[in-house]
Amino acid sequence: MRLRNDRRSFLATTLAAGTALALPTSRSFAATNSLGPNDEIGVGMIGAGGRAGELFNAISKVRGVKVLAVADPDSAHAADLAKKAGATAHEDLRKILDDPNIHAVFIATCNHWHCLAAVWAMQAGKDVYVEKPLSHTQWEGRQVVQAARKYDRIVQVGTQQRSDPMQAELKKFLHEDKEIGNIQYAQANRLGKREPIGLRATPLTPPKEVNYDLWLGPAEDQPIMRDKLHYDWHWSFNTGSGEMGNWGVHVLDDVRNVAYRDSASLPSSVQAVGGRVAWDDAGNTPNVHYAIFETDSFPTLIALSNLAAGKNQSDSWSSKGGRPSSGPGSGYVVACDGGYLLGQRQNARAIDRDGKTIRTFKGGEIVPLHVNNFFDAVRSRKRENLNAEVQVGHDSTGWCNLANVGYQAASTFATDQLASLGSGLEAWPVLMQEMESQLEPLGVKVADLKVSPKLAHDPKTERFIGDHAAVANSFLKRTYRPGYEVPEIG
Repeated sequence: MRLRNDRRSFLATTLAAGTALALPTSRSFAATNSLGPNDEIGVGMIGAGGRAGELFNAISKVRGVKVLAVADPDSAHAADLAKKAGATAHEDLRKILDDPNIHAVFIATCNHWHCLAAVWAMQAGKDVYVEKPLSHTQWEGRQVVQAARKYDRIVQVGTQQRSDPMQAELKKFLHEDKEIGNIQYAQANRLGKREPIGLRATPLTPPKEVNYDLWLGPAEDQPIMRDKLHYDWHWSFNTGSGEMGNWGVHVLDDVRNVAYRDSASLPSSVQAVGGRVAWDDAGNTPNVHYAIFETDSFPTLIALSNLAAGKNQSDSWSSKGGRPSSGPGSGYVVACDGGYLLGQRQNARAIDRDGKTIRTFKGGEIVPLHVNNFFDAVRSRKRENLNAEVQVGHDSTGWCNLANVGYQAASTFATDQLASLGSGLEAWPVLMQEMESQLEPLGVKVADLKVSPKLAHDPKTERFIGDHAAVANSFLKRTYRPGYEVPEIG
């Protein structure tokens, strides 16, 4: 009976959105669940931008898999990828969900569409590969987890480094062999230079080939004052999650996997400092964003910056953090009693306290490995074999969501607040001094940033508690446009 109710809701949503499509039937469930080892898996691509093209390249090399359809509100993007795949092109993703020959979907949309597309797909009986970050807000990510359990779907999140065999070597090195001692703290970095996204005098008119209502989907209909519609949606909280959700989810997922071995689902507190500084553009996500997370074991820091090392310079920031060697610009450092593990995508090295290399690690081709892992689970129906099962992806995305809440709930700068960050961890004031020295050549002062109070968080309820909880919790769920609401899954 609940399934029928969910389908009635799905149809009502479809009609409310102005596109009446045939309702997906139970044939989709039967087709997926009865796949034999030699049966072809039909795939639908939801989203047809650059990331979708990279995923298609991996999918096309998997035996017994065929991309049958592509959907994107940008009809030109949909047509281009569909031609490459020999597939049918659609504007509306619901055309894919209505097709009983499609067993699985790959979601590579803007962040604000990830969860609704995933839930709709599961309600239509499809398995799901959804790009990172899983969610735009923590509440909607929880609904995707609940939907995967309710509809018994295979759901993989696109943190593809989880499929790198190197990760198992790193965990053995750190936790079993303990070659550099006990872990003191971890620091994740995304220090990569970007450019401003422009600031228009009048709102951008979406390209004629874009169905803008579908493109917006769950997001608010706000005037777009940047220069481009595509990609730069990352830097608006209406549609994106900033650098924290773009690259931060990768490096924090590595920390959760390698350093915590997933023992810390979500942090017990978060504090953040940051701002959008040195640029005069239309973005509202921070281009400098630092945070500290506490857990029951050890703390984790994250340093994000999209600024250059100085005016008219091409170099990005770096972070030595009082250690003998700078950490990777896009990666992490696990600080231990006897040395440091410096990890990044597809390679890592361990150094002693003097900076001498102890061991190096080499990774594999992570995207094909991750895509193959998904299809293996689709055939076996064993979600426990997924390397980035939806619960894992929800937790890792949660660290980013909470760091973004810290920034969104922050106030104007107060020196005593910044000094209180770090909970006595020696690495934090060193990191703050680094940040201050790297802001100075750009004419930016620390006082130009915002800083949050310490926000206590309950990992079990996924809610903030204690002082400042009301303000912080208000950012855990967004207001959806009518017809594009993420449903609450019981």
